[in-house]
Amino acid sequence: MSEVGVIWYPLTLLSPLVRTERDVSSWSSECLHRLLLGVQVEGPEGVCHLTEVTKLEGEASINNRKGKLFYFYEWQLRLSWLGMSCRGVKFRGTIDVSNLSDENDEDDLDICVALCKDQPNTPLLDLMKTSGIQEYRRVLGKYVRRLKSEFGQGMILPTTNALKQHSSVSTKKNGVKTNKTQISPAPKWSSSTAPCPTGDRNQTCSFDLKETFQTNAHELYRTFISQEFMQVFTRSSALVDSCCGGKFQLLDGSISGQFTQLVRSQLPNHSHISKAVP
Repeated sequence: MSEVGVIWYPLTLLSPLVRTERDVSSWSSECLHRLLLGVQVEGPEGVCHLTEVTKLEGEASINNRKGKLFYFYEWQLRLSWLGMSCRGVKFRGTIDVSNLSDENDEDDLDICVALCKDQPNTPLLDLMKTSGIQEYRRVLGKYVRRLKSEFGQGMILPTTNALKQHSSVSTKKNGVKTNKTQISPAPKWSSSTAPCPTGDRNQTCSFDLKETFQTNAHELYRTFISQEFMQVFTRSSALVDSCCGGKFQLLDGSISGQFTQLVRSQLPNHSHISKAVP
């Protein structure tokens, strides 16, 4: 029976973290159905077209982090196609796409075309493996481009500079003077102790966040002190110095902090890690 690891996180909230996420799996499913079922290829051998999307498994989402958009999607598809030869004979087959994801380009998609087991060999199979695969790559690439164009603008949040400009214009129109809060960018790692930037300070609060992970305690401990594992876990760049007093940065610098204690044997009960969210 696997152990359950519990980690306590004392956090200090320095300023709001601008981050939004939108699930577009349902929209993607409908879009893929519309695009794929309209595909048809013709040649001297005959005509082939898709008849059904028999399998469509996966998800898609859009994430806005600090004014930058990140698209995540991963799909596995199985399609049914029907071909009619120049002599009027019908043939049926399947198409499998196993790696439609944000990690692969349009030309890197693995598309496998085959005949159904009870179907005899036909030149239509060669037509599908050449012209058909080329057309399916184009259509799947169209889905990715449409995903970014449909939801890209609505997910972009105003940057700090844009908010300052808008505030300045509004202030001039209303004739009201207001104090401006200075927001400094996230500092890079440095061994020197530079003084903190001056400016108005935001009100902060402290709280404890308790998370329960249904996993082996050793694997959980190893994940949180491994830079490679944290990059996979957060799906973004990370810097982790896994020693007492070592620093870390997660989510492209949105979260940073320092390890104050690393106690492997006491992980199931408590392990303290200080984190700061700029």
